[in-house]
Amino acid sequence: MTDGRDALLVDAFTQEPTAGNPAGVVPEATGLAADQMGAIANELGASETAFVLPSDRADRRLRYFTPEREIDLCGHATVAAFAALYDRAVVAADTYSVETEAGVIDVEIEPEGRVWMTQSAPEIRAVDISYEELADALGIETAALAEVGADLPVARASTGLPFLVVPVGYFEQLSAVEPDNEAVAALCERVDAEGLYAFTFDTIDAEATLHGRAFVPLAGIPEDPVTGTASGAVGAYLRHYDALDADDPLTFEQGHFLDRPGRVSVRTGDPVAVGGQAVTTLTGTITVPESEDDDIIEA
Repeated sequence: MTDGRDALLVDAFTQEPTAGNPAGVVPEATGLAADQMGAIANELGASETAFVLPSDRADRRLRYFTPEREIDLCGHATVAAFAALYDRAVVAADTYSVETEAGVIDVEIEPEGRVWMTQSAPEIRAVDISYEELADALGIETAALAEVGADLPVARASTGLPFLVVPVGYFEQLSAVEPDNEAVAALCERVDAEGLYAFTFDTIDAEATLHGRAFVPLAGIPEDPVTGTASGAVGAYLRHYDALDADDPLTFEQGHFLDRPGRVSVRTGDPVAVGGQAVTTLTGTITVPESEDDDIIEA
């Protein structure tokens, strides 16, 4: 008998369909092997797909797959998964523990449907990369980095997933970024980062804290529309370097250069948390392919 599973596409960090960051969600993934999850993620084609599973360590378990490989954690897919479960009345407005490959995190659902996910303890360190290398990798002038770099260093920051954090002076300079994917990937590998997040305090919305762009070529994502895990890392980075004037929550805008604008709310206290809303844009049933190793079943 053919195994069919519900599969959704959910746009996270937005209340508008076809905006924000689309994630695949398989709300009931019990019994699927890793290669089946990978095949489903590849078929759905979203940057990440979240698979909801039972857990012996927490209320639920999430596994995340890009079209190319499994990753430890994904912010927008977590928000998408729990927003979808809430819309389906599988979960109520409450706080839930969630097992991930990056550890157990807490997810809070507010009555209006906003989903908050806690992040791991911040790990932040400055890195030794020249502005010339960064400018070449991003396709911009060195001055776009050096002017702001006097106050904020280039750093590796993580609250569960590490990013190379690169401050840029002005919105116009950030908009001019045309990254060399191979060069960005090499820089990320050098500092053991999943991707590069460039940002400026020069924003479109006057109420936003910053405007960001995330490049994750190591995961097969040239540019990610709206990135929860990177937002958590950057929020912790800003707190670490005393760069915050505003009270929590902060608002990070992203995705406009991909015509998928979204907003991430960020709490920079202890623990760091990122939040947002989501909307389901596609529902259907996907046929599960045969596993290449029938002896290995993931619970």
